[in-house]
Amino acid sequence: MRKNVLRRNAALAIGCVLLLCACSQPATSATASLDTAQATPEEAGHYPVTITNYDFAGEEISYTYTQAPERVIAVYQGSIETMIALGLENHVIASYGLDNEVKEEWKAGFAEMQYREDVFAPDKETVTMLQPDMILSWGSLFSDKMLGDVQTWNEKGVATYMNSNTRPGGHARTLENEYTDILNLGKIFDVEEKAQRIVEEMKTEIARVLEAVDGQNPVRIAVVEPMETVLSNYGANTLAGDMVMQLGGELANPDGKEMGKEDLLACDPEVIFVVYMAYSGENPESVIAAQLAAIEDDPALASLSAVRNGRVYPIMLGDIYAAGPRAMDGIQTLAKGMYPEAIA
Repeated sequence: MRKNVLRRNAALAIGCVLLLCACSQPATSATASLDTAQATPEEAGHYPVTITNYDFAGEEISYTYTQAPERVIAVYQGSIETMIALGLENHVIASYGLDNEVKEEWKAGFAEMQYREDVFAPDKETVTMLQPDMILSWGSLFSDKMLGDVQTWNEKGVATYMNSNTRPGGHARTLENEYTDILNLGKIFDVEEKAQRIVEEMKTEIARVLEAVDGQNPVRIAVVEPMETVLSNYGANTLAGDMVMQLGGELANPDGKEMGKEDLLACDPEVIFVVYMAYSGENPESVIAAQLAAIEDDPALASLSAVRNGRVYPIMLGDIYAAGPRAMDGIQTLAKGMYPEAIA
């Protein structure tokens, strides 16, 4: 488990280190070289579409699409599953980097995603040989030494899109960002109605929960991931923290990024969600049990309200981090743990 966590953190750290040295730059623009000559009349009426996203330094960069990309490389869970949820699997020529199995409802689409298990993420040379017209991934991978530089790809007529909640620079990670990504991809591929439905389902679920618990006092929540010596705390600037607050909860430690046991005891949350990751080949139940045990079976934490009252619950990282359409699962898991008597 620790090795898997280190692999995830290593990928994220690359973007963070570069950002510390990055200077502010004005937003740049690139024009797509995708040919509209073969576009259908419906496509021609929809395009051109200009979308603002980000480069490896976290700066805004715009790209104009003149038709739907047809040779997409999708890297990481949310990228893969968003394409499937939008019915765009036939636009993908290669996909990489699943942390978890796709949901049952997406397995038929996943079978068409040209998934490659040889590496977790391709290098720039491999991407170049695949001749994509779009690369969809996390911000931490868009370096020149990994997938390649955003602006360089754009100048070659290859679109890039990073999940907004992986944008380098310490920006808040929010549900609104997940909504924006889904809607932007809907615009890029001219499937806006599908994208709107996915987003509206999430908003409707949050509204349903808030209505069901109207008048109740906020529940004090902590979302933590046991690491080697500390607890990684999902505070107010994380997607998980934003979900908790949108569901009417109160974060026990909104500001901290890491906590010791003493910190967790001091804020004494009523409910604790324990983050887990189960990579391909691992037994999810064993991973969950080990993560829960780090909180529930630690004598130093026995006095916590959440432990004493049996309110320590697992939550999958993929549902609360760069989640795409899986954000719905995160919303539902949090809601059931926060309001077990009110939420069916």
